[in-house]
Amino acid sequence: MLAKKRQTEILELLQQKGSVTLQELTEAFDASESTIRRDLTVLDQKGALTKVFGGAVSNDFSVNVKEEEFLDKSGQAVEQKQQVGQYAASLVGPDDFVYLDAGTTTEAMIPYLTKDAMGYVTNAVGHALMLARRGCRVILVGGELKNSTEALVGNETIVSIQKYNFTKCFMGTNGVELIAGCTTPELNEALVKQEAMRHSKNCYVLCDASKFQKIYPIRFANFRDVILITDGKLDARYKGRDNVIVIDT
Repeated sequence: MLAKKRQTEILELLQQKGSVTLQELTEAFDASESTIRRDLTVLDQKGALTKVFGGAVSNDFSVNVKEEEFLDKSGQAVEQKQQVGQYAASLVGPDDFVYLDAGTTTEAMIPYLTKDAMGYVTNAVGHALMLARRGCRVILVGGELKNSTEALVGNETIVSIQKYNFTKCFMGTNGVELIAGCTTPELNEALVKQEAMRHSKNCYVLCDASKFQKIYPIRFANFRDVILITDGKLDARYKGRDNVIVIDT
C-alpha cells in the first residue's frame, strides 16, 4: 500500500476511534512498526493528529494544561466520588499498608476507612488530619507543600516514599485515555505518584467518568499498568476491560 493511502486510512480509523495504538495500526495495515511510526510522524507534523507514546490521538483531544484548585474540584461530581471512594475503601483490609495520594477522589475514601489497617502513608496534609481523627495510624511524608492541590511534592517527598513498601496505593488523576494513559498537569506530582506506585504491590487509580478522554501533559502511568475504579457513566470504549472497575451510580 502506498504511504499516502495508508496515511489517509489511518486518519479515517482515528476519526472512528479517537485514539489508536501502534500495535493496532501495524496489524490493521500489515506494516512494520518503523513504517507506522514514520506515517504518524508525517501526520503529526502536518497537524492531522497528535503522536503520543505508543500510538496517536485525534486532534479533537486537546491537551489540558490548567490545574484546578483543590477547593474547586471538591465540589465536582460529589456523589460519584463518594461511591468510588466507598468501593475503593472496601478493598483495604487489616493486613494492608496503604499509600493514599492527594486529591478529592482519594479523599472520598477516608470516611469509609477504618483503623484496622496496618497504616496509611500520604502526601496530603488534609488527608493525614482526617485519617488521624478517625484513629488511624498515619504517616505524612515530608516535602514542599503545593498550595493548589494541598499535596507535598519534591525530592524530599520521593526520598520519604522510598523507605516504604505498600500493599496497595490509591492514586488520583486529572485525565485518563487509552493511549496517553493516566496524566496530570504537573511534573513534580507525577514523579511522586510514580515513586509510590513503584513501591506498591497493587495500584489503583480513582476517577469519576468525567476524567476519561482527557489528556494532560505529564503521564504517570500507562493505561494497562493500573486498575481503574470509576462510576457507571463511562464511555463504551472503556467498559468491559479487565482493569476497569465500574461502580454503578
